[in-house]
Amino acid sequence: MTEVNIESIQTQCCIVGGGPAGIMLGFLLARSGVKTVVLGRHDDFLRDFRGDTIHPSTMELMHELGILNEFLQQPHQPIAKAFVVVNGKVLQGPDFSNLPTQAKFIAMMPQWDFLKFIAAQAASYPDFDLHMGAEVIDLIEENNVVKGVVVQTKQGSQQVFADLVVAADGRSSIVRELSKMTVIDDKSPIDVLWFRLGKPKMETLETMARMRDGNFMVTINRGAYYQTALLIHKNGFDEIKAKGLQAFRNLITAIEPAFCEVVQAIDSWDKVKLLSVQVNRLEKWYRKGLLFIGDAAHAMSPIGGVGINLAVQDAVATANLLVEKLRNGSCNIEDLAKVQARREWPAKMTQRLQVMAHRRFFSGTDKTLSVSWPLRLFLRMFAPVLRKILSRIVGIGFRPEHIETKVY
Repeated sequence: MTEVNIESIQTQCCIVGGGPAGIMLGFLLARSGVKTVVLGRHDDFLRDFRGDTIHPSTMELMHELGILNEFLQQPHQPIAKAFVVVNGKVLQGPDFSNLPTQAKFIAMMPQWDFLKFIAAQAASYPDFDLHMGAEVIDLIEENNVVKGVVVQTKQGSQQVFADLVVAADGRSSIVRELSKMTVIDDKSPIDVLWFRLGKPKMETLETMARMRDGNFMVTINRGAYYQTALLIHKNGFDEIKAKGLQAFRNLITAIEPAFCEVVQAIDSWDKVKLLSVQVNRLEKWYRKGLLFIGDAAHAMSPIGGVGINLAVQDAVATANLLVEKLRNGSCNIEDLAKVQARREWPAKMTQRLQVMAHRRFFSGTDKTLSVSWPLRLFLRMFAPVLRKILSRIVGIGFRPEHIETKVY
């Protein structure tokens, strides 16, 4: 990892974004002998309230890379079976224990630990060059072809020239904004409030979701505490704040009475972070010299915790399709189109399910979230079958990728 840049850099691939898609793609390309520069906007990976759910599909890739055992030595909480509490009644949720994968569970791991692990693997290859604290501020273009990016660092601005620029800089992609790409927006009706909750003494089951009286809360096990998400109606945070912190704490306790003591630690709105949920995708993921992957190409809802895993799948597909082209200096726009052709369908299918969940589960016309009685009846009747299908969709996805690249 380096933080000192020279005035101008020439490389084969420049990846903008130090998240799951960017770091994984950088690792795979460098592993195959492609000179790669990865630009991370922040000085480190430490950002709270990011996706922490490493699914069986991602760990299957770790197995194919020969690093699964080492990965599982990192601190994590395995979840093979998850439970949901609806109005005080415990129901079984997804069960990953029967999936046809090496790891038959979800690994709950802070995203910064996941990124540090992959970056450490990548650093063993001489063609991997990670620059932290490097914020892209402009594109370098020539005859409508992207040739590189202008980066702002603590040492000043630098230029990075590349045969291909890959935008993997997330849902708020600056590269997407600079390139004025057309976005298809599915208009999510929800936002999410993130906060930490200590674990109550009486907790036993690995409960991932709790619903009561139309309110929906997700609790992600981080060992000593829960990373907690409360789903609210779009743009509803100001109204919640207007009612005061005590009313907010009361709402959490109403959803789960066991939290009555630990919720008192939320003594400031500074401890509650708003995630404005987006479900959108680019109409076209590429132009000459530029490719979008991960959330920069298709912003996902937190529903299902699939975003990080889709981003990793995008990275694997991109490496599989483009590594030889980049090695030979012959990557053209038709090659970039193949990435979208490969990854657009699973992204659209996942988003379709997320939007359906938003509209079906959270369609109350008042300020509470609601589940219609026909849907409740349907879920009750077909619970075992739906649980099996859901476990596969969440754990493996619609089009799982496999490592096809080789070490050079």
